[in-house]
Amino acid sequence: MIRVEQLHKHFGGFHAVDGAGLTIETGSITGLIGPNGAGKSTLFNVVAGELPPTSGRVIMDGEDITGLPPHELFARGLLRTFQIAHEFPSLTVRENLMMVPGGQSGERLWDAWFRRGAIAAEDRALAEKADGVLKFLTLTHLADERAGNLSGGQKKLLELGRTMMVDAKIVFLDEVGAGVNRTLLGTIADAILRLNAERGYTFCVIEHDMDFIAKLCDPVIVMAEGRVLAKGTAQEVRDNEHVIEAYLGRGQKNARKAAQAAG
Repeated sequence: MIRVEQLHKHFGGFHAVDGAGLTIETGSITGLIGPNGAGKSTLFNVVAGELPPTSGRVIMDGEDITGLPPHELFARGLLRTFQIAHEFPSLTVRENLMMVPGGQSGERLWDAWFRRGAIAAEDRALAEKADGVLKFLTLTHLADERAGNLSGGQKKLLELGRTMMVDAKIVFLDEVGAGVNRTLLGTIADAILRLNAERGYTFCVIEHDMDFIAKLCDPVIVMAEGRVLAKGTAQEVRDNEHVIEAYLGRGQKNARKAAQAAG
């Protein structure tokens, strides 16, 4: 689905992404982990068109999409969520979902004047689809609640719901578990697994919670200092000495090995 080739993103003299290369297979739930400052979110931002790359290429379904703006990638089925949810706080949860599909008739002045019946029918269809999404995510009871009143975890579920209002092919989830209680995190994990299994969504997930990653993701890609350090199953990367060093530092890694030997 996605191939990243020798991607670089520099901010002055700082190389946030420094020659990273990776692949995301169609139908997979791929985890992307690494210590803070590893370049994970910057890589997401480049792939999703939020930032232009300094150099390198991003390929989607065999086509070069490097540097395309987010709205064009959205039309191709590439969507992303953010560490901090971006809801329309004054709109209801249902209305937030209905806002997602592009090219709605009500957006055109001529239609707003002369095709009000068609717009009303389209809105009814969108509301019905939104209600189906809310049922899938167990958020039906919040359909008429203002989105700004939701908890952090509920807002993350709402962002996931937005991807269901269009024909998403691949969804990049940036720290979907940040600030979410364990119960809602389980609900989010179950929704991701169902979307993958039942609707064929491909996911790439940035997350620091390794239990969450282990439940969802295979493979797991590890980044450090702007590069890809390792790739494997969750257990394989947990046991990888280079990954341990990247997270803990050489001194703590050696202390960990000594403790294991003594024990």
